[in-house]
Amino acid sequence: MNIYVGNLSPDVTEEELKELFAQFGQVTSASIIKDRYSGHSRGFAFVEMPAKSEGIAALMGLKGKTLRERTLDVSEARPRTDSRGGGRPYGGGGGRSGGRGGGRGGGRGGGYGGGYGGGKGRRY
Repeated sequence: MNIYVGNLSPDVTEEELKELFAQFGQVTSASIIKDRYSGHSRGFAFVEMPAKSEGIAALMGLKGKTLRERTLDVSEARPRTDSRGGGRPYGGGGGRSGGRGGGRGGGRGGGYGGGYGGGKGRRY
């Protein structure tokens, strides 16, 4: 069972998390999520416990408990959705008087003001 642990103090270690969850059963892994650029903790982690019953016991036993003066937010981790790609949901560029060219109409890529040319007062 994969368990989400939130509201972690930045100085909590993976070893501390393993010890905390080990009181409820076997812990396969504990991974504190870190900022990819700074390497600092993002304040949450995932703990993997192979037996679902032990994972549920940990959820019940640790909900609302404190670790390093912070109340833990403990829940079953949701399956990861593939959100890679990070693009804008509706394309991007253009928009009202956005993009290159400004004004209404516009040349290539038009829409309502987007595109590359045809703006007000342009001479070619």
